[in-house]
Amino acid sequence: MLLAASSRYAAIPTSVFSNSCRSFSASAISAKQRLVIVGSGWGGYEVLRKVDKKRWVTMLSANSYFAFTPLLASCAVGTLEYRTALEPVRAFAPESQSFQAWCDAIDFKRKVLECTPATPVSLHETMKGSRDYAGFTDDRGQRIMGPKFTIGYDKLVIAVGAYAETFNVPGVKEHARFLKDVKDARVIRTRILELFSEANLPMLTDADRRKLLNFCIVGGGPTGVEFAAELHDLLNTDLTRAYPHLAPMARITIYDVAPQILGNFDQELINYAMDRFKRNGITIKAQHHVEKVEPGCITLKEEGEVPFGLLVWSTGLAPNPLLQSIKELKKDDKTGGLMVNDRLNVLHADNGEVVDDVWAVGDASVIETGRLPATAQVAYQEAKYVAKTLNSIGKHGRALTKPFKFTNLGIMAYLGDWRAIYDRSGTKSGLKTKETGRIAWLLWRSAYFSMTLSWRNKILVPVYWCVLFRIFGRDISRF
Repeated sequence: MLLAASSRYAAIPTSVFSNSCRSFSASAISAKQRLVIVGSGWGGYEVLRKVDKKRWVTMLSANSYFAFTPLLASCAVGTLEYRTALEPVRAFAPESQSFQAWCDAIDFKRKVLECTPATPVSLHETMKGSRDYAGFTDDRGQRIMGPKFTIGYDKLVIAVGAYAETFNVPGVKEHARFLKDVKDARVIRTRILELFSEANLPMLTDADRRKLLNFCIVGGGPTGVEFAAELHDLLNTDLTRAYPHLAPMARITIYDVAPQILGNFDQELINYAMDRFKRNGITIKAQHHVEKVEPGCITLKEEGEVPFGLLVWSTGLAPNPLLQSIKELKKDDKTGGLMVNDRLNVLHADNGEVVDDVWAVGDASVIETGRLPATAQVAYQEAKYVAKTLNSIGKHGRALTKPFKFTNLGIMAYLGDWRAIYDRSGTKSGLKTKETGRIAWLLWRSAYFSMTLSWRNKILVPVYWCVLFRIFGRDISRF
C-alpha cells in the first residue's frame, strides 16, 4: 500500500513525536493543498507519475516500489530477475519526504488518515506502553511494534487494490502461495528449486519424488494459466538439463470451479489454450472444489486428498481491509469496492452525494453505471484520468468536465513454448481481432515491453528475454 501525501508548491513540515498519536499536517496559517494517494499499485503509482509535481508534490510511500504484475510469473521461474518487475516509487518524487506506512482508517469529516509504519521502528521503552503503539506482522510472520500516526489531506485518492480471495478455505493462507508481489515470486522460485533438490536425495522413493514434484495451481484465470505455462517452460528446459531423471516425474495441474479456464476470453481461444496445455502435459481439472489445504496435501470435493510440493493460489480478489473499515461511503454489494460516479469520485453511503475531494481507482472502486473488469489496464486508465483531474484543479481551479471512459485494449495470456493468445473480439469499437500462437506471443511480449515504465527496465527486460535467458539459460541456483 502506498501513502502519498502532497503539498502545492512546497513541502509540508513534519510534526514531532508525542505520547499521543503523531500528526503530520501543514501549518495553521498555510492554505496549501495536500494530496494523499493510498496504494502503490497500477492505480496509485500512475497517479503518482502523472500528477504535476510542481503543484502536487508526493510526500509518503508505504511501499518503496511498484510491482509490474504481468511479469511476476516470469520472475517466479527465473526467466526474468526480480528487479525487472519493480519500479521505485521515490524516483518520481525525489523532492519530497517519503514515509512507508499502512493506512488503517480514514476520518472523512476531519480529513485525516490513521496510519501504522510498514517498517520496523525502534522506540524508547516508555513508548511501548502507549495506547498509540500499534503492532503488525512482517513477511516472516514475526510481530513488529510501531507507533501510530495521522496524516491530514485536502485531496485523497484511494487505490489500495485488493487481496487474494481464499473463500475462507481452511489452510490456504498458511500452506498455499500467492502471486501478487515480487516477494511472492521469490518465495515460489525458491520453493521450486528446493523441491528438486529434495527430490534428488538418494533415500527417497520414486513415489515420494512424484509427490514432491506435483505442482498444483488453483484458479484458471490469466495469472494461474501464465504461471503454469512459465513453469512448464522451466521444467522442460533448464530443469530437464539439470535433473534429467527427475523432470519427467513432475506434473502440473490447474484446478478451477468454473467449467473452463480463461472465462473472459473468446471460446475459440479457450479451446486453443486447452489444446496447447493438453499437448504440453498440463492437466486441467474444471469444476473442482477445494475443501481444505494442509501441509503438502490439498483436499478436493471430487477427488479427496491430493499431495503436492507447491500449491499456487490464484482465485480472484477480496476487498482490502481498509475498504472494509470504511462505513461512510457507498459500496458495491458484490465486491465490497467503493462506488464511484463517472468522474471517479466516491459517494456518501447515506444519500449518495458526491465527495468532491476523494477519488477511488482500480480494484478499490466500482463505477455506478457498470462494473469494469478487475484488470491492470482499467486501473491504469482510471489513474490517468484522476491525475488529469488533479492537474486541472491545480492549474485552473476546476475538475475535468468530461467523464471517464474506459477503452478496452484487449486481453492476452502466455501459454508456453513461445505461444500466447490475444483477444480483442469483445471490444465495442476499434479493430476487433484475436490471435494465437507465435503472432500472439509477439504481441504479448511487445505489449509488456512498451508498458515497462523506466528506461532501466526497457533495457533489462529484452536483454533477459533475448540474450541472457536464450543463451545462458535461467539461473537455477539457490541462495
